[in-house]
Amino acid sequence: MAYGMLASGSCLLTDIVDTLHEHSKKVNSVERLTRHLNKGVPGKALNSYLSPIRKWLPNEPVVHIDDSDIVKPDGRKFEALGLVRDGSKNTDTKNVYEKGYPVTEACALTENGHPVSIFSEIHSSEEKGFTSINDVTFSAMERAASLFGKATFVMDRGYDDNKMFLKPDSMGQDYVIRLTARRKLLFPWEMGSVNTASGPA
Repeated sequence: MAYGMLASGSCLLTDIVDTLHEHSKKVNSVERLTRHLNKGVPGKALNSYLSPIRKWLPNEPVVHIDDSDIVKPDGRKFEALGLVRDGSKNTDTKNVYEKGYPVTEACALTENGHPVSIFSEIHSSEEKGFTSINDVTFSAMERAASLFGKATFVMDRGYDDNKMFLKPDSMGQDYVIRLTARRKLLFPWEMGSVNTASGPA
């Protein structure tokens, strides 16, 4: 796959197979590559990517986690095709939904503030065995924790959820999550008293 993408300058399996010049039929080569891609990134390949990245990053890096989308409005035969909010068409007053896939991305910041991907996963609620988007986000947190030991997770208000507070807490990680206007905050105001405030952080 790596050679085929570089040689063809394309991510299309049919283009990649053309550059491999295999003796088998084109359709068989496409099916073979598809079968292996369905297994995910091999552990050795993932480690060979993450190991040098670890050297570029500080001991306790900032890790940004966010969701994006891949929209396929004309798609009809894509496997597990679901509905996503089209980020390029949404407004403050209107949400636009299209056929497509959510993408969860986690990027760590280098000493110079350059983002480097440590987790990227396309997923769909239509997939067999899919549990929840939260579980995908938790997988990103777990990878960062195993890679760095300690990190600070930074997430937007779409992650203002008690589960998102409890998960990094249980892992001994720091986090900053932008709160929605509906979130109620309890904080000490004077010695021996607690006040309530609501509003975004």
